[in-house]
Amino acid sequence: MPAKPRISGLSGNEIYCMHLKGYTPVGIVVGNSVRSMGLLGGLTAGVRGVIGGEIPEITEIIHEGRQSAYDRMVTEVRQGSAHGAVGVTSELRNLAGNTEYLFVGSSVRQSGVDEFFTSAGDAQELYCHMDAGYKPLRYVFGNIAYSMGAVGGIVGGLKTMVRGEIKEFSDIFNATRHHALQRVVDEAKRTGANAVVGIRTRVERFNGAHEMFMAGTAAVHPALTQHAGHPVTSDLTGEELWSLSALGFAPVKLVMSTSVYSLGAIGGLKAMFKGFVKGEVSDLTTMVYDAREHVFERLEREAAQVGADEVVGVKTYIIELGSGLIEFVAVGTAVQRVAGTGTATAQLPPQAVIRDKDTWVSGEGGFDLQASRAGG
Repeated sequence: MPAKPRISGLSGNEIYCMHLKGYTPVGIVVGNSVRSMGLLGGLTAGVRGVIGGEIPEITEIIHEGRQSAYDRMVTEVRQGSAHGAVGVTSELRNLAGNTEYLFVGSSVRQSGVDEFFTSAGDAQELYCHMDAGYKPLRYVFGNIAYSMGAVGGIVGGLKTMVRGEIKEFSDIFNATRHHALQRVVDEAKRTGANAVVGIRTRVERFNGAHEMFMAGTAAVHPALTQHAGHPVTSDLTGEELWSLSALGFAPVKLVMSTSVYSLGAIGGLKAMFKGFVKGEVSDLTTMVYDAREHVFERLEREAAQVGADEVVGVKTYIIELGSGLIEFVAVGTAVQRVAGTGTATAQLPPQAVIRDKDTWVSGEGGFDLQASRAGG
């Protein structure tokens, strides 16, 4: 009787990258947990939502659901006699009014090895991490559920009459982002890691609130020391981290800054009237410029506090919140020169850089499978 075929979410390029590091694919691994908020959780969350800021009850419910799903995925990896899970992803799905917490990854095996790991990075990114000296330990995540709150909305609403930053909103957004990152750091610290690499962030709605979710790979690098007793953090891609390591740099901290601005009622009217005439809308130009400068100054201050030489890979986002409010976000990784950093190979193989293309594309059937293959 022929052996059962292996089913892997790893692409051809990913399999090649894992082969270079001595790993072979085993199969797709899944862990899930379907849960309900419950009447009590919903009522408590509603009360907290009036105040604004974090809603601990929702944060805890989501975290517990994700943790249960992750643990079940890990159990499946071990039952398959694998040594790790690559490209681990986490999703929330609505099922008949309940929430399914889902973890999916691709398990791998290496002969003669008794160490176990899970990685948030796909196999191509993981190759880059490993080649740059970062030994993967565990997929780590942190989350926070938050609400702008009725009180914050009233205060902010009054301030929207005036052009400029609305500090109450900025403070809420900055606090939530840094709390989520701190929870990632705390989890990594418990694993004995001195770095969290490949951090990815997303924000989505959950039960009338917003949840910010951050996930990365806790790792150990022999040349790094924990910054202020905590693992260093980075949102650089695998290729970026490899390239900077080759140049002698190492990450210090993922730095973030956000500001919520209002054009104001008067500025809004000016901009509206100017929209009828061809040319520059100077009010908007000035506000957008000032907001960007503000978030860059905050990034610079945060990087200076940790003794960084540079902030690299800075990305900026503009999000329209409605009612004339705009959020400006800047995210980057503070880095510094560290002796002992480098790469195992002089050049990355093309298979670690070239991304695979999806062959099942969106169509009239309503499918959208891009970037959704298991383990990738």
